[in-house]
Amino acid sequence: MDKDVPTIDDTTSVTEAAKTMSKSGKGFLMVLKAGHPAGIVTENDFVNKVLSRELDPATVSVGEIMSFPIISIEPEEDLLKASEIMRERNIRRLPVIKNGIIYGIIVSKDIAQHCSTYVDKVTKDLIKWSTLFQII
Repeated sequence: MDKDVPTIDDTTSVTEAAKTMSKSGKGFLMVLKAGHPAGIVTENDFVNKVLSRELDPATVSVGEIMSFPIISIEPEEDLLKASEIMRERNIRRLPVIKNGIIYGIIVSKDIAQHCSTYVDKVTKDLIKWSTLFQII
């Protein structure tokens, strides 16, 4: 989970948001309204909702193009639950939020990295247990 989650106010123009996104090195920004998480905006939103429609990014706010309501998960949930939500909702980024506090964001890369570790552990456990039962 990436704990460095860039945020931006919902009234910010797409032009300014693109600058902020570029500085952050992330492909997304969490959008805040009155200081609380309200949505998420991605590079794809800039392309599909502004540039492809030939809108002026200086006059469009991120609040107008953000994805909302936020699909999120609470910090107590496990990675399996996160991957299920991401698959079911067809999203690549899943904010971790509880009581309006952003704890981080899970990206599809996190799932891929941790999946192999999990599979390796399960495989080793299966081999260990099958060996024990064969001895008895």
